[in-house]
Amino acid sequence: MNTVELALDVKARLGECPRWDEQSQCLYWIDINAFQLHRFDPASGKNDTLTFGEEIGCFSLRADSGFVLAMRSGFFLIDGWDTDLKPICDPEAGLDKNRFNDGRCDARGRFVAGSYYPPKDHDGANLWSLDQTLEAKQLEKGLLTSNGAAFSPDNRFFYLSDTPKHVIYRYDYDLELGAISNRQVFHQFPKGKGRPDGAAVDEEGFYWTALFEGGRIARLSPEGEIVQEITVPAKCPTMVAFGGEELKTLFITTVGDRPEEELKVYPNSGAIFKIDVDVAGLVEHRFAK
Repeated sequence: MNTVELALDVKARLGECPRWDEQSQCLYWIDINAFQLHRFDPASGKNDTLTFGEEIGCFSLRADSGFVLAMRSGFFLIDGWDTDLKPICDPEAGLDKNRFNDGRCDARGRFVAGSYYPPKDHDGANLWSLDQTLEAKQLEKGLLTSNGAAFSPDNRFFYLSDTPKHVIYRYDYDLELGAISNRQVFHQFPKGKGRPDGAAVDEEGFYWTALFEGGRIARLSPEGEIVQEITVPAKCPTMVAFGGEELKTLFITTVGDRPEEELKVYPNSGAIFKIDVDVAGLVEHRFAK
C-alpha cells in the first residue's frame, strides 16, 4: 500500500480548502487563521502567498481566471493572482458570529458555500448558492458547521457534513434549479474517533472525508459504508483534494494551531501531505462568472 508523504513542509495555522488546478498543475489552498490564499507548485516546490484582511472560509477557481471567495464578510471576486477584491454580497450580514467555512462549485458553475457558527449554542449556520447573476439564495439552515460539500459524478446528489454532529448528509440535487431536497443521513460517525471535515468525491462516486481530531481519511462507498481508511501523521486533517496529472494524488491539508503536547507527537501538523491512490478524482467545476 502507498504511504502518506510530506508534500509541502509548512506550519499552516488552519490549512484548508485544497483545490487542484488542472491547467497550471498547481494546488491552491488557504490558511484560514492567517487570512491567506496559497498557490503551491509541486513540480518546483514553490509556494506563493496572498494575505487578506479577514478569514477566507473557502474559494473556487473561476471559468476564465481568478477566484470566487467566501470570506467572513461575504462573497468576493478577484480577477487574477494579486488583484483587488471585488465585493459581491453578504448573505449573512448581521450574523456577526458566523463566517463562511466550506464550499464547492456545481457542474453549472454555481458556488455552493456554507457557514460556521462557533458558539454552537444553537444551529446558527446556513448553506448558500451563488449563481452567475451574483445573487445568493439560501439552500439550507439549522446547521452548526457546514462542511464537506461535494457532488456525485452524475450530479444527482449533494453531500454535506455537519462536523460537530459527527454526521454526513446526502441530498438529492436538482442541477437545473440548483436546489437540494430529501436530506438523508449518509453516515453517522461515533463520538471520540474524529469528526467529518472537508471532502472530495472520486470518479467512482466514493466520498473521501478528512476526520478532524481522528488522524485519518475515510473513503465511503456510495451507500455510505467505510471501505478504506488512511492514517495521516497529523491529528487534525481538514480536507482532501485529488491532483497530479492523472488526478490520482490525494493532497491533505492539516491544522498547526494545536496544543503543545499534540505537536510533540505530530510535529508536522500544519503541513500538506500527499498519497498516491488507485482511483482518480474529478476535475473541479469552476465558478461561471
